[in-house]
Amino acid sequence: MALAKLTEYLDAHNARYMVIAHSLAYTAQGIAGLAHIPGKELAKTVMVRLDGELAMAVLPAKYHVDLTTLKRAANAKTAALATEDEFKELFLECETGAMPPFGNLYGVAVFADTSLEDDKEIAFNAGTHRELIRMAWEDYKKLAQPRMARFAAGRPAEAA
Repeated sequence: MALAKLTEYLDAHNARYMVIAHSLAYTAQGIAGLAHIPGKELAKTVMVRLDGELAMAVLPAKYHVDLTTLKRAANAKTAALATEDEFKELFLECETGAMPPFGNLYGVAVFADTSLEDDKEIAFNAGTHRELIRMAWEDYKKLAQPRMARFAAGRPAEAA
């Protein structure tokens, strides 16, 4: 059902995209390996609370969210990772942890890490742990309208 909502939105805006089916995987790096997509092109959606409000932080799968930097970029007083219980009701049609990075479809702000602009394409969960969407970065940026900031941190997961 989540894939249908997302593809309906993309189709309504004449976006070009590809749906990629893969075997069951729960981690972003695991999905990248199964789908043969470089970890820097696979984006993950991390739910955060900024001043108590839910928001999406979208960043390359191989990094983690630097909450201090994101808080500063969002001009927020507080920033914390959101718990599953805090956001699962918002994404009823999605499998937990597989939310697509389109906060505008769910009424939440989206922050995307500027490093995602280094690639011409972006791939992300399509609401399940078995499907991805791959599309042009510029189309994603136009449709999701994320606030751009640099907040990805840490060593690449494959080097950790």
